[in-house]
Parts: sequence; structure tokens; C-alpha cells
Amino acid sequence: MAIQLSNAVRQNLNALQSTAEMLGQTQNRLSTGLKVNSALDNPGSFFTAQSLNSRASDLSSLLDDQGQAVQTLKAADEGIQSITKLAEAAKAKANQALQSSSTADRRKFAGEYNELMTQIESIAKDAGYSGKNLLAGSGNDLSVVFNESGSSKATVTAVDYTDTTGTLGLADQAVGVNGTVSITLAAINASDEAGDTLELSVGGSVVSTVAHTADHDIDALAATWNAIDGVTATVNGTSIDIVSENGQVSIDDTDATADLATTASTNYVKGGFDTDTDINATLSKLTDALGSLRSQASTFGTNLTVVENRQDFTKSMINTLQEGAGKLTLADSNQEGANLLALQTRQSLASTSLSFASQADQNVLRLL
Repeated sequence: MAIQLSNAVRQNLNALQSTAEMLGQTQNRLSTGLKVNSALDNPGSFFTAQSLNSRASDLSSLLDDQGQAVQTLKAADEGIQSITKLAEAAKAKANQALQSSSTADRRKFAGEYNELMTQIESIAKDAGYSGKNLLAGSGNDLSVVFNESGSSKATVTAVDYTDTTGTLGLADQAVGVNGTVSITLAAINASDEAGDTLELSVGGSVVSTVAHTADHDIDALAATWNAIDGVTATVNGTSIDIVSENGQVSIDDTDATADLATTASTNYVKGGFDTDTDINATLSKLTDALGSLRSQASTFGTNLTVVENRQDFTKSMINTLQEGAGKLTLADSNQEGANLLALQTRQSLASTSLSFASQADQNVLRLL
């Protein structure tokens, strides 16, 4: 048996149910902050917002990679700045050698120059960040992706400074080894003949000729040779030790009958800074290397600017996408609050009206 409601009661009941439904919807919007919670609320807005949020999420994941790329470029830039300072110090060291007339000092500067080259290679090897080193050459190129499809990206080519003889063209310098020889006074005196001369040669050139006698004074002979530039002669008991900075050193006489067996050093090594010509050649290479370093630093600086600008653009794009999605789905809390208050008032009025309509139906009981 169906329950029959009067028209007035039914109308008030429908109004009360409609108000309750809208009240629930408003409360849901206030609790979630969204006016579109599912495709049922508004299919167009829901799926459009979902697409915008998905793209924003994809860009957010790329943003992390871009941030790491910035750090990799900064590490390379810091490394190249330090290498440039070391190359400038090496150039200063070569200039010091050029200004010195002492072969011993020049060889000391060559050793210090080599240490600077070693430090350049060490810095290049230590300039990596998170497994990527733009100063270590092959296998270290950096690829930075800027959009979610991967169609927009930049590639930073690595250079190799881990060996200064490669890209920079800066080889270590031979420090140099003095030529040394030792000869006894007895051997010298035994080879004397009338009219004979005793010759000291350095690098194949005769630098001293003295009259040969059978009774040389060892100290006087050492003093004669010691007075030659670049030659050091030291009396060691009955022998004379001769050291030359400028080439192989040898002692011989001019007589072919009772000839003095040629006594020559075999250990001489020419130093890379021994001559002005060699130093100037190194200075030219250093100038070229410094130009290359500064050019590469500029290239890395440009790459860094590009990646940082794209990083800022990506951040702005993410905000734009999220803002656009929000405009489609976010609820206005002020408006929804006002709606809630109005609906609560309407609900109260509808309940009162329903009560009045029910009382009208109850009047028939008074006739009984």
C-alpha cells in the first residue's frame, strides 16, 4: 500500500531534499577546496585540469635534472678558473727563468713549472659533480632536457684537461742534469809531450786550452777550469771533478803519440729552460693555452646562463600550468562559505514549511 502525501507536503519535502543535496555539495567543496572533484562534476574542466597538472608534474621532474646540470657546470667553471690561475703562475715562472742567467736557477724554475702542470691535471680530475666531469674529456658530455617530450635540450661538450700535453699543449719541462767527469792528475801528467796542449770541451766545443806539462799543479788547473762560466772544477784528493751545466764535458790533449784517453761525461741532459729560445717557445704555448682556457670558460658561462634561464622558465611554466588547473577546479572558499550559510538557512525554513504543511493535513483529525 503506497503512502500518499499531500501536494504541499510533497513540494516542501522535495525542496528540503534539494537543499540537503546542495548543502552536501557545498560542504564537500569546502572540505576539499575543489569545485570539480571528479569528471561527474564537470568533465571538460576535470580532464583539462588533469592534463595541465600532468604536464606540470613532468616539468617538475625535469627541473631536478636541470638543477643538477647547473651544479655540474658550476663545478667545471670553478675548476677552469683555478686551472687558469695555475697556468698564469706557470707563465710567471717561465718569465722568471727567462730573466735569470743562472742555469741552476732555470732548472729550479723548470721543476716548479712541472709541479704546476701536475696541479692543473689534478684539478681537472677533481672537478666532477655527481659522476660527471666536464674537464675530463670523452664520456663526460652533459645533456640537459628542457621539455617533457625531450625535443628541447642542450648538450655541453666536455674538454680534457687531465693531461696538459693534450688540449692545452703544455708538456712538462726536462729539469736537466749536469755533465760530470772525474780525472786523476796522474793520468793528465802522464800524457804530456813537448808542445802538447790540454783541452777542456763542453758540448763539443773547446772552452779552455792550457799548455800541457808533466807536473801540473792540481789546484791551479782546477782554478783555471773553475773560472769558466757554467763549469765547476773541484779538487778531490788526487783527482779533479768537473761539472758542466751547459753540455757534455770532456778532457783531451792534442798529442797523438802519448794521447790522453778522452775522458767524457755521459750523463748530461739538457733542461727545458736552459736556453732563451726554449723558454720563449714555452711562453708562446702558455699564451695560447690561456687563450683557450678563457675561451672555454666563456663557453661554459654561456651554457650555464642558458640552463639557468631555462630552469627559471620551467619554474614559471609549472606555476602557470598549476594556476590554470586551479582556475578550472578550485573552489572559492568565501563564496562556498556564503552558500553554506544560505543553504543552512534555507534548510531550516524548508523544515519549518514542511512542518506547517503536515499540520494542515492533521486538521482533519479535529473533525473526528
